[in-house]
Amino acid sequence: MARIRVLVVDDHRIFAESLAAALAAEPDVDVSAAGSGPAALRCLERATAEGRRYDVMLVDAELGTLATGGTRTVPAPRAPDGGSGPVDGISLVAGVRSGQPHIRTVVLAEKDDPFRAATALQAGASGWVAKDCSLQRLLTVIRGVLRDETHLPAALLTGVLRELTAARKHRTESEQLVESLTPREREVLRCMVAGLGRKAVAERLFLSPHTVRTHMQNVLGKLGVHSTLAAVALARRAGVGPAALTGDVVERGGQLA
Repeated sequence: MARIRVLVVDDHRIFAESLAAALAAEPDVDVSAAGSGPAALRCLERATAEGRRYDVMLVDAELGTLATGGTRTVPAPRAPDGGSGPVDGISLVAGVRSGQPHIRTVVLAEKDDPFRAATALQAGASGWVAKDCSLQRLLTVIRGVLRDETHLPAALLTGVLRELTAARKHRTESEQLVESLTPREREVLRCMVAGLGRKAVAERLFLSPHTVRTHMQNVLGKLGVHSTLAAVALARRAGVGPAALTGDVVERGGQLA
């Protein structure tokens, strides 16, 4: 009997342990649990080093949030690079999808949210399931995603399709704006996406700071935005990646790191 290796990632310890115990009772399921994004990444790294691999990862939709007085406060997530800082669920899904594409991810949610479900699918998730669903339903989803199926609650389908259509429209509009830039302005934009400040961009592209300032102003004007943050967000929607960084030439807060 082929065994399915499952990793449960949820910072609600009681829920994670209860779900892991229920899944472990299945004859064809091996399961582990991790209480945070960084802990999950360490589990994945350890499995790889030992010549093992997980097949499915179940991720809490609210991973990395802190419950405070009935509300949830979301800390700034970090890219899933194995660091010790917070990692939110969507970033974890995207990072695992990029680094270990054989792992299927399913998001476990306390409530249906078409926008977040669409975001999870765009990040690489194969399913979105209610936390209070039956064990048999969850097992059906786990086995289904291993057959390359995508699983969503029927009530979410219309909303998710609407969100994905809107996202595609925004991406197309963003792509058209980026295409209006000159090759040099696109280089500058990629440096902005990489987090480089004006001085670092000048050093990287062998330009004067004044010329870089002019290019940056032109980029903002052509993209129709008023800040570097807005330009970077638009660039990412258009699929613009960061310039590859070499050395430590990264400017933050006016200082070189």
